Amino acid sequence: MRQEMLIPKIGVVTDIRIDTPDVKTFRVVGLDGKKVFDHMPGQCAMLSIPGVGEGMFSITSSPTNTEFMEFSIKKCGCLTSWLHMMDVGQQVTIRGPYGKNFPVETDLKGKDLLFIAGGIGLAPLRSVINYCRDKRENYGSIHIIYGSRSADDLVDYQEILNEWMTDENVHVDLTIDRPEEGWDGHVGFIPSFVEELKPDLNRTVLMCGPPIMIKFTLDGLKKLGFQENQVYTTMELRMKCGIGKCGRCNIGDKYVCKDGPVFRFDELSELPDEY
Repeated sequence: MRQEMLIPKIGVVTDIRIDTPDVKTFRVVGLDGKKVFDHMPGQCAMLSIPGVGEGMFSITSSPTNTEFMEFSIKKCGCLTSWLHMMDVGQQVTIRGPYGKNFPVETDLKGKDLLFIAGGIGLAPLRSVINYCRDKRENYGSIHIIYGSRSADDLVDYQEILNEWMTDENVHVDLTIDRPEEGWDGHVGFIPSFVEELKPDLNRTVLMCGPPIMIKFTLDGLKKLGFQENQVYTTMELRMKCGIGKCGRCNIGDKYVCKDGPVFRFDELSELPDEY
C-alpha cells in the first residue's frame, strides 16, 4: 500500500451536474487545479466531508481524462445528502485510488465488449466505456445495454445521446421498467431485455447494477450460452476502509477492497452465497 494513498488530499468541486432527481455528478480537482491522482477504470476513491463522514465511491471519469475526476453519487444517506447540498467551489477531502481495476490492458484487449448496467450501475462502467472509446485501436465493437426505473432515472443520458449513440463503433440499447408518456423506446426489465436481444456470445461482459438485476441477468446470460469466465462485475458498494483492515467487505477468503472490487463471476461462484 503506497503511503500517499492513505493521506487525504483537498479537492475542489468545480462543476456539479444534475443527472437524475437523486443523482449528481461532481467534478473534482486539487488545490492546484490539476487532477488529484491517476487511476484505472473500476478503481475507487474515498471522499470525505470532515465532521460528517467519508465513503467509497467509483471514479466515473475515464483515466484518459487528465484534467479532473468525476463522481456520480446517488443521494441515499447522511454523507451523500451533504454532498448533494454542496455548491461549486466547496472542498472535500479525497484519497486513493483503491481496488483492482477492470483488466482493460490485459484480458479485455482486442475483445468485443458488452456492457450491461441498471440505474446508478452505469456510473462505474462509464469510466471503462470512455476509456475503451478513447483507445479504440485496442478494442473491438462496444454494445451497451442500459436500463432504469424511468426515463428520468437514466444517468448520463445526454452523454449517451450526444456521444455514445453517435459513435459508429458503439451500439446502445435503452430500456425503462414501465411505460410512460413521451418514451418511445423499449419497455421492460433488463434481464428479459438481454435475453430478447441475444447478444453475441463472443463478447466479454461487464455488468453493474442492483444485486437482483445482476442475479437474473447472469442467469439469462448463462441460458444464452455465456460462461461465467466471460462476465465481470464490480462490488465497490461493499468497500468500507479500502485497505483490508476493518473487515466489513470480507466474503469467504476474499476482501473486496484488496481482491476486488472488480471480480469475474467464476471467482465469485467459489464464495459463500452472502455476496
